[in-house]
Amino acid sequence: MSGALSTTAASAAERKMVTLTIEGRTATVPEGTSIIEAAKTVGVLIPHYCYHPSLPVAGVCRMCMVQVEQMPKLAPACATSVMEGQVVHVYSDKVREARTGVLEFLLINHPLDCPVCDQAGECELQNYTFQEGRAESRYEEPKRFNPVEDFGGDVLYVPNRCILCTRCVRFMGEVAHDPVLNVSERGDRAFIGKSPGHDLTHPWAGNVVDLCPVGALLSKDFLNTARAWELDKTPSVCTGCSQGCNITVELRDTHVLRLKPRVNTEVNQFFMCDHGRMHYRWMNRTDRASEPAVRVTTDWQFVSWDRAIEHARAAIGSHRVIIAASASASNEVLFLGAQLRDASGGRTFIRVMQGATAPLPGVPDLSLQSERAANATGARLLGYEEATTSDWLGVTDSDVVLLLDDPVDADEVTPDAPSEMLAALARAHAVVAITSVLSPAVSAHAHVVLPSSNVIEHDGTFTNRQGRVQRFLQARPAAGMVRAPWLIMSQLLAACTDAPVRQQASFVFADLAAQHPAFRAMTYGSLGLRGALLSEPGRIRLPVLEVASA
Repeated sequence: MSGALSTTAASAAERKMVTLTIEGRTATVPEGTSIIEAAKTVGVLIPHYCYHPSLPVAGVCRMCMVQVEQMPKLAPACATSVMEGQVVHVYSDKVREARTGVLEFLLINHPLDCPVCDQAGECELQNYTFQEGRAESRYEEPKRFNPVEDFGGDVLYVPNRCILCTRCVRFMGEVAHDPVLNVSERGDRAFIGKSPGHDLTHPWAGNVVDLCPVGALLSKDFLNTARAWELDKTPSVCTGCSQGCNITVELRDTHVLRLKPRVNTEVNQFFMCDHGRMHYRWMNRTDRASEPAVRVTTDWQFVSWDRAIEHARAAIGSHRVIIAASASASNEVLFLGAQLRDASGGRTFIRVMQGATAPLPGVPDLSLQSERAANATGARLLGYEEATTSDWLGVTDSDVVLLLDDPVDADEVTPDAPSEMLAALARAHAVVAITSVLSPAVSAHAHVVLPSSNVIEHDGTFTNRQGRVQRFLQARPAAGMVRAPWLIMSQLLAACTDAPVRQQASFVFADLAAQHPAFRAMTYGSLGLRGALLSEPGRIRLPVLEVASA
């Protein structure tokens, strides 16, 4: 693999530094860096199609040609290494003329599909043609036409739009190690071919859609759904497994339409798996808990938040609190739950769903992990245990069970122990549910329901399997009377103890950082959008809080 990812920070520090001038700006980069990457360091983006920092250099599109003084011909910036004292021109008349010629060549058979193409608005061919292409076409002959092909999985191939950059071929061959794609035929008849009897069913194959610079490879799931300029985009973290891939949540109005990978070279580089890519439909569920409610005999009564918190406090009283939490709850929520656990002398559990692993062979330490939860590492660090059958059998009629983010949702119950869990809920003195959805278990057994927002409706942090703490940001407002789970937990903890109510997630995280050595000195500001590794492992030591009696 070449480009930016081939040079680690450690090796860069040991290599000789080279200084050159690019468009009048002085750049100092490690020896061996390509001109196209060196230009990025001084804010110059050299137009390109076939080049991608995660893929081997192909040099087939000829779009990144630059003029290097004292060199007789234009040079491809992706395949030319920097040299001391080089002077590089990206926008000289000679370079612009060459790029205009390349664009004209690419558009000879490219159809005018922009009004119906999913890539419109984020298409590199569209952007560069507008920026540097000819105002009118000189080509009057009919364009070639080839039918759309189903590549399998979630991918469609539109050969009419293909510019043969070969990004998809190189990804499947060099990164996914599943060489099912190739360049078939030659000359003006060339197209991206698929090996006979094979489909794009690799667990990471959906990345070819992101890599395609035009609208030749499309997602069936997103096909004809929205235009790029209609989408609101928010940085977040994938909850599909414990890898913690950085993603962008894309919504139209308040409806999530797709998830796309966000670059973080320490976690997922440029990619995300197909499982995580499709792990968004639950965010649009309609069976949401929207108002606080308490059970009156067999009926539900909607109440104000103050009354609901008071009912929950009264139900807890001086009882032991057994917290059953989702392993995808945030560090902030789990931290507050751990405080309530220690104050009441209770216990905290998580259930971690399991699945098959699916590594991306060409990228070290990147895989769809077997743990299908975003924050199991953070939960264990905060003293949460994985629930067993005996744990559920240990719940007595004097215990209060607090469900955090509905771990017994009908979608998650598996044959391992659902009956013991439901029996424990039925046996408990009371059940308080902080939940975003009304599952059958909550409807049947809860005494108080406190409606919470889901992961795209509030701020927070996760700790991935590597021990990297990463922020996710609110992408849409919560509907109805829904509140963030960390705020609900803070209010409930304040009602049961002498703890203060925290009004922002960052304040809760500040408390966590102050009390846990592994999180020490971390703030939302220092985490940024790339995250930071825990300073040291270890279980949190929480201050002892007294639970108010009923």
